[in-house]
Formats: sequence, structure tokens, C-alpha cells
Amino acid sequence: MDINIHILLLSILQGLTEFLPVSSSGHLILFSKFTSFPDQGLALDVAVHVGSIIAVMIYFSSTIWEIIKGMFKTWFIPNFKNQGNKLFWLIFIGTIPAVIVGLLLKEHGMEELRSARLIGWTILIFGILLFIADKVGMTIRKVEHLGITDAILIGLAQCMALIPGTSRSGITITMGRFLGLERREAAKFSMLLSIPTIFGAGCLVAWELFQAGNMNTVITAFDGITYSFIASIISIYIMMWWLKKSTFLPFVIYRILLGSYLLLDSYGYLN
Repeated sequence: MDINIHILLLSILQGLTEFLPVSSSGHLILFSKFTSFPDQGLALDVAVHVGSIIAVMIYFSSTIWEIIKGMFKTWFIPNFKNQGNKLFWLIFIGTIPAVIVGLLLKEHGMEELRSARLIGWTILIFGILLFIADKVGMTIRKVEHLGITDAILIGLAQCMALIPGTSRSGITITMGRFLGLERREAAKFSMLLSIPTIFGAGCLVAWELFQAGNMNTVITAFDGITYSFIASIISIYIMMWWLKKSTFLPFVIYRILLGSYLLLDSYGYLN
């Protein structure tokens, strides 16, 4: 198969699923398992995620600018009276658990987490959990109402997203809804929280590619970033528009159907 078509399809898939609570990483892995394309591996997975992060930074550029101004105004000293400064530290605190757990998993290997059976269970279980959170969670809080405890809880939830199929956006939005965040606000904090986590993973993979000296892989990664960025920026606008008036129910239904199919297939009931 043409490698350019492979990268293009993967990047579009990543862009469309990264900010929907359906698990982009799970879909990327399943793409290779249910098509004639080879498994793209973790390096390309991270590359297309970086494209999505660039899209987030552009969409929330005004918020990021407020964070930058808040940090310089307070000389990088924590000051929760300044909203930009406060948001920076909440994102920083929320990122720490995923960094620790991610490094531990990287040390012990993550390939065994890429099975269709495991993805089926995580897509199904965490989809149901999202439904519960969206039903029982109050919609009275905004991002500026979050505190340190909230950031820690959402950060701990984000650790679960290191297991493919969980959905990083899905699990952080789920925790946000349990904590009373409005739907759009939960999605906003989820996307902002993704920036340092995926940026850090991208830097690690980029360093490994540089050390390996494989320029073809580097070029392929940059292609993935470009295509993913275009698809992601479109996806973000659609997602935020959707949450103005709708719930997460369509995504829950999709997860239940997909998870059930994967489990039936992996246990041999569809053969």
C-alpha cells in the first residue's frame, strides 16, 4: 500500500477522534488490525497526536496567552488570584501523575496493551462510565472554579488513558463531569491538559528518532503531524459547537456498540 495514503488516513482518523471521547489511540491501533496496513507503531501514534496538540493551542490561543501573561506578571510564582497563573499550575499539577505513570510504563514496555480484546473492554467500560458521569454530574462549574484537588483527580484519571481504548479526552471529561464541570468546560480543561502530556511524549519520541538517524521515519512523522493538525482543528470546532446544546450520549452509544463488537470478535463469537 502507498505509505502516503497510509499516513493520510491515519492522520484524519486521529484528528477526528482525538477530541471526541471515543479513544483516538484505540482507533489507531484497530486501524492496522482491521485493514491491510501494517501497525504504525507508537512513534507515528505520538506524531499524529502532536498535530492535534498544535490545533488545541491555536483554538485556545487566547487562553494560552492569558496563561503566559499570568506567569510573567507573577514571576512564575504560584498566585491563584491571577486566573492565568492559576490555570498554568492546575495544568502542571494535573500533568504530574500521567508523566510518572507514563515513564514507568515506557520502562516496562507498552506493546502488550495494544490488543483488540483489551481495547474492546476499555472502550465499553469507560463509555458506560462517561454515561453515568454525564447523567449524575452537575453542570454548575467552569474551569476557573477548579482547585488543586480537582486538578489532581483529573490528572489521576488521565493516567488511565495510557491504556488504549480508555480515551484521554473521555476519561478526563468523565472526571470533570463528576466534579460538576459544564460539558464545554470539561472538554476545554481536558484539551488544555493534553498539551504538556502529549508534547512531552512527542519530545521523547523525536529524540529517539534523532538518535536512530532514520530520516524516512522523521519525514513520515512530520507528514502525520501536518495532516492530523488539519483534521484536528476541524474536529475541535465541531466538538465545541456540539456541546453547546447536546450531551455525550451519541458517543456513549458508539462506544458500547464498538466495544461489544470487538469483544465478540476477539472471543471468537463472530468467526
